[in-house]
Amino acid sequence: MGTFRIEGGHSLQGEITPQGAKNEALQILCAVLLTADKVTINNIPDIVDVNKLIAILENLGVKIQKKGKGSYTFKADDINLGYLQSEAFKLDGRALRGSIMLVGPLLARFGQGFIPKPGGDKIGRRRLDTHFEGFMKLGARFRYNREEHFYGVEADTLKGAYMLLDEASVTGTANIVMAAVLAEGTTTIYNAACEPYLQQLCKMLNRMGAKISGIGSNLLVIEGVESLAGTTHTMLPDMIEIGSWIGLAAMTRSELTIKNVSWDDLGLIPGTFRKLGITVERRGEDIYIPAHKEGYAIQQYIDGSILTIADAPWPGLTPDLLSIILVVATQAKGEVLIHQKMFESRLFFVDKLLDMGAKIILCDPHRATVIGHDFKSSLKATTMTSPDIRAGISLLIAALSAKGTSTIHNIEQIDRGYEAIDTRLQAIGARITRV
Repeated sequence: MGTFRIEGGHSLQGEITPQGAKNEALQILCAVLLTADKVTINNIPDIVDVNKLIAILENLGVKIQKKGKGSYTFKADDINLGYLQSEAFKLDGRALRGSIMLVGPLLARFGQGFIPKPGGDKIGRRRLDTHFEGFMKLGARFRYNREEHFYGVEADTLKGAYMLLDEASVTGTANIVMAAVLAEGTTTIYNAACEPYLQQLCKMLNRMGAKISGIGSNLLVIEGVESLAGTTHTMLPDMIEIGSWIGLAAMTRSELTIKNVSWDDLGLIPGTFRKLGITVERRGEDIYIPAHKEGYAIQQYIDGSILTIADAPWPGLTPDLLSIILVVATQAKGEVLIHQKMFESRLFFVDKLLDMGAKIILCDPHRATVIGHDFKSSLKATTMTSPDIRAGISLLIAALSAKGTSTIHNIEQIDRGYEAIDTRLQAIGARITRV
């Protein structure tokens, strides 16, 4: 189990460039299975979860060549479907939540897809019903081995259908879209997710020859085609990492420039941090955060009531940023209610922040009230363990702002989502050591 040792209380300065988007990468990489032609993907982040998925693709028989940093070609012209039933795949797939999105393209192109119950963050229940109900509406037969927790879908032919999703699941929508592009006839998906990363997937599939309309809305119409061709795709910067750096700059009262953020794809993120009193200045495609030497004050609603920040499907605020926003609020002036609607275990890391001296009232598994210190009292260094990716980066931000030297164990969780985070932070002045 890896460990970070962080000497906090120091200002940072400089420029930092966000990595390619983790959540986009997991969708885009699965889509290479939809064609036998070569697909080139750029700006792939070098992180644990993405590298695990690339390894699974290689074990499936996909020919992979690295062209340069973050740039790969994939050619899925000789797939080994036997691997899907192997003990090795049951171990490999279980270790990665994103492996569920292999099922849609495998079902579409080869008539079968299998997956063990996938793992990932321990942040509460994450149902797979939306995925498999969508496949069944397209004509797939579903089976589940309860002893091995092994899912399977098979179909001789997929046929287009109308479906109203029970939730606007991003991975569920992506999986169903990848299955539907090669189905016979027209598929209509209502209550579809419409996140920028899902839009990126649909645009890539259209360049490959798919016929998807309604991109960016919650109503997608897909006319099935017989086959798809190769393409080149460049991934967006990771919006969660961008939000992490905004929070880091504010908490450490540092002057930072975040490069090439693709402003038009950030949605509510800049405005949400501004509600916390943080100056988020647009400079072209960059974000400039000045050093908040006088601190930052949380806004109230126009009637004077306490601000509530809650997650919601896009274009609402992504749930992945609520942990970071909660930490940033611990040093703000004022109070805020954080409402995590989508996952019931994601706020349980606040006990670590309480140990550091934060003022937080955990109302229930979904809501926490934060009373900011306004920098009149520093967080105190402590020893803690990272429970998941986003809680891990939040605790790291807290440690960088705290007085003294903190230790964070289980940093493999952070490495799952953030590329070479220690060396990148060291480059802007952070005193962080990987032990």
